[in-house]
Amino acid sequence: MNIIREPSVYLFGRQVVNEAEVDRFLQQHGLSWQTDTEVGAERLCEAAGRLCYMSFGKGRKSNKDYIGHILEVGHGSVLEHAAWNFVIAGVSRSFTHELVRHRAGWAYSQLSQRYVDESEADFVEPDVIAGDPELHEVWLESIRASHGAYVKLVDKLAEKYAEYPDKTMRRKLARQAARSVLPNATETKIFVTANARAIRHFIELRCSGFADVEIRKVAGLILQIMQKEAPNIFGDYQWVDVPDGTRAATTPHRKV
Repeated sequence: MNIIREPSVYLFGRQVVNEAEVDRFLQQHGLSWQTDTEVGAERLCEAAGRLCYMSFGKGRKSNKDYIGHILEVGHGSVLEHAAWNFVIAGVSRSFTHELVRHRAGWAYSQLSQRYVDESEADFVEPDVIAGDPELHEVWLESIRASHGAYVKLVDKLAEKYAEYPDKTMRRKLARQAARSVLPNATETKIFVTANARAIRHFIELRCSGFADVEIRKVAGLILQIMQKEAPNIFGDYQWVDVPDGTRAATTPHRKV
């Protein structure tokens, strides 16, 4: 059993532009368009916005200026065309219970406790508890008791379902019942896909100084990734210090 105190975010996927089809569209409609960004998501957002007014080759020339205007006027639907794929690990079930409340623009695939054996599970300890020896011992005692009960229940339930010929089914039935004693601190992993508008909304709510510390850490990690991935879409966020020693993010362009 390991104790985890910091989450991890992995960028698994990003969009690419089909250059041949872009050129084919422009040629067939007598249009000409060039943009100065190599970031697929930023190019797609600009193309989507220009399509609304058939303004290819007109108006703002740089992608940064074009998307900056979108942020200023709040034309957020254009940002829904840009999407990324992440794996978030080293987080608790408490975290994912909050994360999956973000529905519009998000997709999730989470580690299954029915199929994955949690006998070797890790657990996520909140900083405020980890920093206090007395609280840490109380927390650790509870985790050990819950995890020990899970292991015993899995063994006993496996015996109870021994008449099932399918070994996979026996394990699933045992684990799905035994998991009821596992705490919210149990570490989990989740694959997520989200569009730029949904990510901005998530950052505004969850990278706030009022958000839960664990989800704020994850939101901060995602923001760091996105400011490198698509600076023209996420470069307007500024970091601010929070009294608990962590950081939060703010933007002048809220609710895009």
